[in-house]
Amino acid sequence: MKVLLDIKDAKADFMIELLKNFSFVKTESLTPSKAQFLKDLKGSVGEVILAKQGKIKLQSARDFLNEL
Repeated sequence: MKVLLDIKDAKADFMIELLKNFSFVKTESLTPSKAQFLKDLKGSVGEVILAKQGKIKLQSARDFLNEL
């Protein structure tokens, strides 16, 4: 199982050291750009789920291109 934690910078080093002491836990730090990508991806998946449930209507590709 993978878990993504959002930890305040002041406590990050402590948490990483704590987690490294568990033999069953692997740690990997994310760059700010990768963290932003994951946040954006999560939001996009959320929109797709809402669209499939009929709670929101997504813009068509044709409408998007017409705006350009």
